[in-house]
Amino acid sequence: MAPRLVSRLPRVVVSWVEPNLRAFMETRQPFVWLIALAIGIGVAIAAIVFRELIGIFQLPWLGTRSERVYSNAVTLPWYWIMAGPVVGGLLVGLLLIGLRARRTGAVADVIEARALAGRKLSLRDGLLSAFITALSLGSGASAGREGPVVHLGAVLATAIGGRAELPEWCRRTLLGAGVASAIAASFNAPIAGVLFAHEVILGHYAMRSFVPIVIASTAGGVASRLWFGNAAAFLVPHYAITSFWEFPAFVLLGVTAAVVAILFQLALFIAEFTARGTRIPLWLQPMAGGVLVGAIALVFPQVLGVGYEVTDMALWQRLPLITMLMLIVVKTIATAITLGARFGGGIFSPALYLGALTGGSFGVIAASVFPDMASSGGLYAILGMGAVAGAVLGAPISTTLIVFELTGGYTLSIALLLTVAVAHGITQAIHGHSWFHWQLEMRGLFIQEGPHRALGQVTRVMDFMEPLADDAEPERHDPQEDTPALKPTDTLEAALRAFDQSGHTRLPVVDPKDETRIIAFATHIRALRSFNKALVQLSEEEHR
Repeated sequence: MAPRLVSRLPRVVVSWVEPNLRAFMETRQPFVWLIALAIGIGVAIAAIVFRELIGIFQLPWLGTRSERVYSNAVTLPWYWIMAGPVVGGLLVGLLLIGLRARRTGAVADVIEARALAGRKLSLRDGLLSAFITALSLGSGASAGREGPVVHLGAVLATAIGGRAELPEWCRRTLLGAGVASAIAASFNAPIAGVLFAHEVILGHYAMRSFVPIVIASTAGGVASRLWFGNAAAFLVPHYAITSFWEFPAFVLLGVTAAVVAILFQLALFIAEFTARGTRIPLWLQPMAGGVLVGAIALVFPQVLGVGYEVTDMALWQRLPLITMLMLIVVKTIATAITLGARFGGGIFSPALYLGALTGGSFGVIAASVFPDMASSGGLYAILGMGAVAGAVLGAPISTTLIVFELTGGYTLSIALLLTVAVAHGITQAIHGHSWFHWQLEMRGLFIQEGPHRALGQVTRVMDFMEPLADDAEPERHDPQEDTPALKPTDTLEAALRAFDQSGHTRLPVVDPKDETRIIAFATHIRALRSFNKALVQLSEEEHR
C-alpha cells in the first residue's frame, strides 16, 4: 500500500500545484512584481530628489538646507521672514497657470484615479506639481511634504505601469505600489507604506496586491536608508507608562485629539470655500496667502515650513504650555491659509505637528493634576501625534504604524492604539469624513456610498444657475475655447467635476439646442450651496 501511495505522490503534487502555477502565470504576476520593483526604485529616487529640492529652494532664504526652519528663521530680520512666503507665493502663482487643474496634486487625486477606471494621472502635471510644492515648502509655506510625495509616486507609477498592457486590478495595484514606495522613502517607514497603500488608496486588502506593494515599499525604504541613514525621523528619549491607571487619561486624550482634528479639518474647509469664492486672480492668491502666513510668522516663526523641528521640540518637552496651546491655534490657521491660497503641500506633517502639541499640552496638564501617576509629556505627545493624524487622514492603522516607525516607540503600542482608535471613532461619529473624502466630495466624487450619492445625480445645473437678465446683451460661447460650458440638464456631480478640472469658479451655461448661445452662468459656490441645502432637506425628510 505504501509503495503505491509513494508512486502516486508526484502526480498528486502536480495536480495540486499546476493549477496554481498556471493561474499565477496567466495573471502575469511575475511581470507585475518586476514592474513593482522598478516603480519602487524610481519613486524612491524621485522622493529623495523632492526632499533635496525643498532644501535647495530654502537655501537662499534661510541659508540652510536642513529642516531646522524655526531655529534659522528667528535669526532673520522681519522683512526677510516676510520675503520667503511672499516671493515664493508670487512664483508659485505664476507656475500654477501651467497646471490644468490650477492646483497642485495631492492624495485625493490618487484616490480619485484609483476609483475611476481609466483615469490617468498626467506625468507633465505631476512633475510640475511636485516642483511647485517643493518651491512652496522651501519658501516657508505651512504645509506637509508627504501628500505631494504620495501624488508624485502615483504619477510615476502610472507612467511606468501604463506602458504595459495590464488588467485594471494590476494598474490599481501598481498605483498602490508607487504610493507605498513614496511613503517608505519619505518617512523611512516601509511597513506603514504598505498599510497606507491598502488602507487609504486601494481601500481593501488583497493578497495578490500585497506582494507587489511590499516589493515597492521595501525598495523605497532601502533607498531612503542608503541616502538619509537608518535613524528614525524623530529621535525621542525612552518613555514608559507610569501606571495602568493612566488608560482613562489616554481615552480622554483621544477625545481631545478628535476635537483638534475636527477643528483643523473645518479650518481647511473654510479656507478652501473662501478661496473658491474670492475674486483675487489665481496667480495672485498664493502671494496674498504668503503675506498672511508671513505676518503670522513674524510673531510665531514656528509655523513656517514642514514643522518637524517644532514637532521634535514638543516630543522632547522643550516648549512651555502656553506656547504649545497658542501654536495649536496659529498653526491651524497658517496651514488653512497656505492650502486655501493654492500653495503646494499636504496635511500629514501639520497633523503630526498639531498632535504632538496637543499631546504635549495634555501631558503637562495631566502631570499637574496627578503628579504621581502621569507619565511624561513626551509620551503624551507621541500619542497625540498618532491620534490627530489618524483622525484627519481617516487611516488609523497605517497612521499608528507611521508613528511607530517615525519614533521607534513600539513599547507604547497599546496606549497608542487606544488613543488613535478613540480619536478616529469620535471623528467618524461627528462627520464621517476623512479630509481626503471631503476633498473628493467637493469635486462631486462620492467614494462613500450614501444618499448624497443620489443627490449628485438628481440635482441639475438648472437648480442653481443664474439666468441672464431679459434685457442683457446676448453672449456667445466658442466651443473651441479652453473654458468648458455646462447645460441646464447636466447633473450636479458633472458640474462640480467641471469646476475642479477646469480650475474655474464660474462657467457659462449654454442652450442645449444652440451650444454657442449662453443663457446663464453657474458658480462653484452656488453649486456647493445647492448641494448642502439638498443634503439638509433630505436629512430632515428622513427624520420626520
